[in-house]
Amino acid sequence: MAPYLRLRQICLVAPQLAPVISDIAEIMGLVVCYQDGNVAKYGLENALLPVDTIMLEVVAPFKDGTTAGRFIEKTGGRGGYMAIFCCNDPDERGRNANALGVRTANVIDHAPYHGVQLHPRDCRAAFIEFNHTNGSDDILGAYPPAGPDWQKFIRKDVTQALTAVEMQSPDPQGLAGHWGRILGIAAEGAQLNLPNATFRFVKGASEIMSALEFRVTDVARVLSTAKARGLAVAGNEFLLGGVTFRVN
Repeated sequence: MAPYLRLRQICLVAPQLAPVISDIAEIMGLVVCYQDGNVAKYGLENALLPVDTIMLEVVAPFKDGTTAGRFIEKTGGRGGYMAIFCCNDPDERGRNANALGVRTANVIDHAPYHGVQLHPRDCRAAFIEFNHTNGSDDILGAYPPAGPDWQKFIRKDVTQALTAVEMQSPDPQGLAGHWGRILGIAAEGAQLNLPNATFRFVKGASEIMSALEFRVTDVARVLSTAKARGLAVAGNEFLLGGVTFRVN
């Protein structure tokens, strides 16, 4: 199989799912496709909303001592939690990361799904996960973490695509190079270009996944809905789920 890498999922973390999930759904015109019981063993609950073929997930801890809970405490609730990529061979990508000094934090093996999660401290800014679903290399094919029929929940009348992920660092060029080496993509300036999304690295006080950019059908409508939900809107963006949502 030819090597490939696509952004499959962005995971945000919140103290509780409400009202973050309902805010995202209402403002962005998205629909929850699945809540995965498998995350309960990590002390988490979740919900996933498809943005075309990229999943937007929010996790929330329901008990003390979870990795997600520590992430919220450490960051003050600011920053995205995970960037999840589908690929042809997660184990090979994990070994390549290990050779760079990036440890494997967790391996998930729920056939036909296999995922390799890397240690966030070594990745810097956020968790990175590589995964593969056997027998499904169609981007609209099976993806077990999103449920059995996630494709039926795709809505494009408001939000058409998640186009970019913004990462902040005091050394954006250095973080871009580091993530590029982990992902096996040459950085172009402070940017990594995947087939279906761009990772942009910008100057910031701390290393976090700071913003998500979306292509929408009507920017004014989205911003008006965000205001109506009580969110502070500045220009074409607002803070939700620990990250800046930027709409174009």
